[in-house]
Amino acid sequence: MSKKIVGKKKVAVQLPAVAKRVALEERYSLELESLEDVAELVEVDGSSPDSFLAGARDADALLTSWGIKIDQQIISGLEKCAVIGVGSVGVDMVDVDAATEAGIVVTNVPDVFIEEVADHTLMLLLACARRSKLMDKMVNDGKWYKGRPILEQIPRLWGQTLGLISFGNVATAVARRAKPFGLNVIAYDPYVTELKMTAEGVQPVNLPELYEKSDYISIHPGLNDTSRAMLNDDAFAAMKNTVSIINCGRGPTIDEAALIRALQSGQVAAAGLDVLEKEPPEPDNPLLHMDNVVLSPHAASATDRMRPETRRRAAREVRLVLEGKWPMSCVNPAVLPNVDLERWQPYPMSRGPNR
Repeated sequence: MSKKIVGKKKVAVQLPAVAKRVALEERYSLELESLEDVAELVEVDGSSPDSFLAGARDADALLTSWGIKIDQQIISGLEKCAVIGVGSVGVDMVDVDAATEAGIVVTNVPDVFIEEVADHTLMLLLACARRSKLMDKMVNDGKWYKGRPILEQIPRLWGQTLGLISFGNVATAVARRAKPFGLNVIAYDPYVTELKMTAEGVQPVNLPELYEKSDYISIHPGLNDTSRAMLNDDAFAAMKNTVSIINCGRGPTIDEAALIRALQSGQVAAAGLDVLEKEPPEPDNPLLHMDNVVLSPHAASATDRMRPETRRRAAREVRLVLEGKWPMSCVNPAVLPNVDLERWQPYPMSRGPNR
């Protein structure tokens, strides 16, 4: 088994802001659980590309979560970086194409907080179904007897159809939760086999069919050129005017102005959103003041386990690459044949050749 570590490597860290008076070893104690014996962690200034490169240019690895975008300019200035470890599911803070061209492995943590986000997604769906924001407001406004007539106009959840756009880990967990509530679940994902969906009791459909049939739509793709603003004026026009839109994925997958227009016109009945195009939103954003919109502050993944385990996992991925091994989760697998890393995981028996 190959071992690439000769002496301690340099890992540049740029993670969410923490109290600077705490020693680095304490601030990054979770990352050091995996890296202390093989790497030195160096905190870099992420206020600009130049300042970031000043500290990270000679790093063997980067660890990042949110902050400066690791773009083509930064990547081209890295002299010996082998891996960029991202402490989240989404990796839109890294120019993955530029990293691939530079021969740099990009990793993420796609399976740490799946259950939390699925819980939150279903919470927002139920809040839309039962108009919880409006019901709460009516109680506080002394309109106790006006809530029931509103809910009497809304179909019960049992027998309604939930459409999932993308069928990755979170959507799969959402489907499992939705079934006991009596929801029929359909899904669109051109990158997932029908067998994966049908094994979960989910009906595969094309995107126009999903728009046409769904009473609730939950959108889950990563953010890329294809998914950006995919829910737009045309998409909303193709849906039922009783539809509720749920988003616990990436805010920019929805054209927010189009959603606002659809909510104002009645083309969309309700929305439950954990993510927005701009975070935090401006105080005059109409979504903040709509009784049929439930919002949360990009907190779907948050539990006492999420952040510590995410940081540990991101560091473990970096260590694997520094040891000369494939990471567990490579965002850009096309780079793997071009780098000197050993595949150590067993090949799954459930998959055939060339798949």
